Amino acid sequence: MKINWGTGIAIAIALFISFILYFVIKVQSNSKYDNELVVEEYYKKDAVFGKEMKRVQNAEDLAEKPVITETAAGITIVFPAVFIPNKIKGKVSLYRPSNKKLDFETSISLSNPSLLIPKSNLVGGRWDINMEWQYDGKEYLTKETIYIN
Repeated sequence: MKINWGTGIAIAIALFISFILYFVIKVQSNSKYDNELVVEEYYKKDAVFGKEMKRVQNAEDLAEKPVITETAAGITIVFPAVFIPNKIKGKVSLYRPSNKKLDFETSISLSNPSLLIPKSNLVGGRWDINMEWQYDGKEYLTKETIYIN
């Protein structure tokens, strides 16, 4: 049987389309390749973006900023000594971009200027930390990405 150019090109295109469709179906059906949104209601989150930027700017304007570090015990957040610890209120949200099920929040309730998030609550990898806090009626937002080994 003899195959001409037109038939050969048609076969090549059909094989290429089949190859691409195989990988599309494989990625969509396998839970290993999770393609969830990081934030569920991103339109609502975008609507309050201006307020969020004001809180971020408030945090950037501080002479002494809170320090977020990884320690052997977990993640430690140390507030500057100029703040009275029991007047700091808010929450710390830890987001795991690769797995929404690992996300959690903890409230800020301090008796000393540091907050410890135990390593037992954290798995290795990237964590996005959003710390929303208030002090003397002024709102702040501190964002940081940290990698846990």
